[in-house]
Amino acid sequence: MFVTPAYAQAAGGAAGAFTSFVPLILIFAIMYFLLIRPQQKKVKEHQKMVAALRRGDQVVTAGGLIGKVSKVKDDGEVEVELAEGVKVRVVRSTIAQVLNKTEPAAAS
Repeated sequence: MFVTPAYAQAAGGAAGAFTSFVPLILIFAIMYFLLIRPQQKKVKEHQKMVAALRRGDQVVTAGGLIGKVSKVKDDGEVEVELAEGVKVRVVRSTIAQVLNKTEPAAAS
């Protein structure tokens, strides 16, 4: 009966602050599962594909050039043969797609 309105409002303030953050937390969770997580999965698959490049693989670069891997270097580069006698050094991360994968030589 003698409780002032200001004191009554302060009593529910902690619960009110938490409930105002719930939509923000839900939005972040939705963004994580719809945008961030699939993008991280795609990056991991690309890194795995680039790490598995071998000589003889037919690849497409980010610039749209199609060629065959002629040499795989350790320093993040790949030598790609675009046409007979035309070889280009390409950074591994710019390989967009592997068209034809060569099979490893069978151990005899």
